[in-house]
Amino acid sequence: MSVSMNLNCPGLYCGMKNGENGSEQCGACPRGERTSIMKICQKCMDTPELYDWLYLGFMAMLPLVLHWFFIEWYTGKKSSSALFQHITALFECSAAAVVTLLVNDPVGQLVIRSCRVQMLSDWYTMLYNPSPNYVDTLHCTQEAVFPLYTIVLIYYAFCLVFMMMLRPLLVKKIACGLGKTDRFKSIYAALYFFPILTVLQAVGGGLLYYAFPYIILVLSLVTLAVYMSASEIQSFKNLVAKKKRLVVLFSHWLLHAYGIISITRLDNLKQDLPLLALVPGPALFYLLTARFTEPNRILSEGGNGH
Repeated sequence: MSVSMNLNCPGLYCGMKNGENGSEQCGACPRGERTSIMKICQKCMDTPELYDWLYLGFMAMLPLVLHWFFIEWYTGKKSSSALFQHITALFECSAAAVVTLLVNDPVGQLVIRSCRVQMLSDWYTMLYNPSPNYVDTLHCTQEAVFPLYTIVLIYYAFCLVFMMMLRPLLVKKIACGLGKTDRFKSIYAALYFFPILTVLQAVGGGLLYYAFPYIILVLSLVTLAVYMSASEIQSFKNLVAKKKRLVVLFSHWLLHAYGIISITRLDNLKQDLPLLALVPGPALFYLLTARFTEPNRILSEGGNGH
């Protein structure tokens, strides 16, 4: 194929492909392919980079974390069944992740092939449909970041299916201590946040791809501070008084480490790995300074004129 022929295919994401009658035509590349520099549709044969896997891990964690939050919110203090619901939610999301990998290309294998993400516009090809004659629009919308865009949506669909298959039966049998309406509230919450997550991925997937490391760090720091404040943890003794508090602390430390690894991408191990020593820093800083910011102490000192 000559270069001059390819130059007849305008736009950033339009490429030459075989038409229905066997002739070459310019348009959107089929799923699993993207345009090359020569404006030819080529099959994506790369393997996802570490950063791509970290992004997929972040999007996979969102429904799991929300499941755990609403289970704890509605049943954590009222029923001993919360632990079983936490385990079930973990199983649902894990099974959905495995099935999603198996149904994705190559089918039946726990590996995926992908196209390299080159720029933000790769996520929003529908905004770059060219108009060669300023009248007719050549539609070249495609998944240039295959499969990072659709695989998340497929995963959310399987999460919803597994939840509807397993959770209602489990809750009905073991959540007898709750009322008929309270026992299903965590499931009702999921029916709300799954559409929200789907729209978030569909509209803001590209922005999340570049911003998720910083989102993880900021949210994990804020939620840890709020939890320790709400639980009135002001010393190491208060922290180790309950096992649940240690579980929450270590979970946030894992999120801190996840965010640091996502930002550095571990391109230079000698330089990046020591940054993981900063993970316990926020919790230690809070415990060391909490006594100086206690509201009751500030009010009492203000009343005494100090």
